[in-house]
Amino acid sequence: MKENAVPDRGQAIFRGELTAAFETQAALGAGDLAHALPGLLAHAEASLPVPPAGNRDVWTLGAGSLDAVTLGGLLGRAAQDLPAAWPTPLASSAARVHRDGNRDVWESAAFARQHRLSRAAVAAAVTLDESWIDQVADGIVLLCEQSSWCWPAHDDSLSAHGAILATVTDPYLDLGAGEVVGQLAWIDQLLGAQLDDRYPGLRARMRHEARTRVLDPFVNRRDWHWLGLDANVHNWSPWIQGNVLVAALRFLDAPTEQAERARVIALVIEGIDRYATALPDDGAIDEGYSYWWNGACRALEALDILAHATGGRLDAAAAIPSLRHTVAFPHRMHLGGAWYVNHADGQAKPTADQPWHSLFRAGRRVGDRAAEAHAASYRTAGRAVASESEGLGRLLRGLTDPAWLAAVDIVGDESGQPLPRDVWLGSVEVLIARESAGSSAGLTLAAKGGNNDENHNHNDVGSFLVASDGVPVLVDAGRPTYTLATFGPDRYSIWAMQSSWHNVPEVRGVPQAVGRRYAAADALAAVADDRSSLALDITAAYPAPGLVSWHRTVQLDRTRRVVTITDAWNLEPWPPGSGPDTAEPASTVRLLLAGDVTLGDGTAVITPLDGAPALRVRWPAGIPAILTMRPLDDPMLSDVWGQSLTRLDLDVTGRDTITVTVANDQPTKEDAR
Repeated sequence: MKENAVPDRGQAIFRGELTAAFETQAALGAGDLAHALPGLLAHAEASLPVPPAGNRDVWTLGAGSLDAVTLGGLLGRAAQDLPAAWPTPLASSAARVHRDGNRDVWESAAFARQHRLSRAAVAAAVTLDESWIDQVADGIVLLCEQSSWCWPAHDDSLSAHGAILATVTDPYLDLGAGEVVGQLAWIDQLLGAQLDDRYPGLRARMRHEARTRVLDPFVNRRDWHWLGLDANVHNWSPWIQGNVLVAALRFLDAPTEQAERARVIALVIEGIDRYATALPDDGAIDEGYSYWWNGACRALEALDILAHATGGRLDAAAAIPSLRHTVAFPHRMHLGGAWYVNHADGQAKPTADQPWHSLFRAGRRVGDRAAEAHAASYRTAGRAVASESEGLGRLLRGLTDPAWLAAVDIVGDESGQPLPRDVWLGSVEVLIARESAGSSAGLTLAAKGGNNDENHNHNDVGSFLVASDGVPVLVDAGRPTYTLATFGPDRYSIWAMQSSWHNVPEVRGVPQAVGRRYAAADALAAVADDRSSLALDITAAYPAPGLVSWHRTVQLDRTRRVVTITDAWNLEPWPPGSGPDTAEPASTVRLLLAGDVTLGDGTAVITPLDGAPALRVRWPAGIPAILTMRPLDDPMLSDVWGQSLTRLDLDVTGRDTITVTVANDQPTKEDAR
């Protein structure tokens, strides 16, 4: 690496709460952390919190220190790999990103290759069988000879060099490159001695590729968009920098590299500090629950590793409000069972294969017992403690964390879940309210304000969800499979990103627009024992002709057990300004429904998924209502919602207010006004 690429003592670097807390903890002066790091860091062999395969007290098959269910599954899948050729991500698949927008074919092959290597690494560790060491070596060399570790959808090779494939002399450091270098570093930690015995020189090759593809670019090019130098920090930052941390700790192990190792780690600390500073004090993630695992969780994991690598001398996560409170975000977003509040690109029913051990560990570190209990609810007998789909580092941590292994059946049912009655996250203007704390029974309301320039944004200012016994019924669809269009100028040609398919109005035929200025105003959350509500001015979200104001209030009344959505608006007479006298375009209040829908005059009954109690939606009789079915042919959507979703359009043209209620499907004397 170039010596002058790293800030020297006279250059200004970012110094936020995290760095200041580290300096206080280590009894250092302001600005002294980077120069003290060489003396704080453990040597490479002791810097990562996973014992090497030579520690047979941990890695001997059947010794009882590893979870038998998890190992049995991994070894079984590893054995099934052996007759098949290694997956190969092809040039033609990489080029598809730019030809037809498909990124899944290349990524699926690349992920499958890495998952196979992770399984082989665990098999080699528990058996020390030479044939498994050979499998690991094969996987390592395939990665080392793969032209690029960057996912083609992220590479700037086309714009920078006019090349449709990766430019090997100018590697791009993205999530994919970070994941590969992290995987190789964890393999080096786990199987370094065995690789030296059977494949002398291979570890030097790993270090060369790590330096060329990741460590040098990380230091020498400081304009990476994910660094957050423009204060726009998102989940890429801790994800990539956490992997850079692991690689630097393990691969920069020569005596002559110790100053360089400390400088790289100082830059990582600066990057995590930027992320923690950008994270709001309430710990909310505007990308939603699904992205917490690869954003805030990655930051917490990196800090956990740094604490280990410094013998606890740099361990300040609990002292930073944003980091301490973000540990609560997953259980605050929990609706019940497998369902979570989703906004942005998240799924309402995300995979349960998450690194729950990381959340468990973070909860213990910051003293959040509710977060710890939520994580422990996923540590049940007969269920794997971790999975190769999470990445090798997360798999190894889950396999070898004694506290996590001992957490089995701490929480056996929903009675142990936090399920807070009310959550208000002012930074992202999200309110969640349920009928009773600690139970998903009955109605749960989730509503948001925000703006239309959030990370992984959907145009959804003023949208809301309603769940029955924890199962979403009035829903946010989530996202379809990612393509090139997902993060390009055509993003909002995708129906699931448009406000037209969220639970928001459409004003004179005009949906919400994209951009930070298209936002809610005057968000007012009110939380009380009998009711909780969120009031919003969503006028600015709509570039609609003649719109003067549009106010929305959503409320959960716990006494009546009903959710009420009240919209009140003011429109100039049509036609506004000058122009031809044409019919006024329709204004509609739209609701996206999951389940079977039966429509009547002023009412709709929805039979939800998962056998949850039916809900009845009511609105004033006589308002035209239309049902539009949306078939779902993308597994990212159909695996959650089934074969279709249904949109209910209420035509409110000519009115200036409407109240819609949602309650259990029971007769009531009170109809919606």
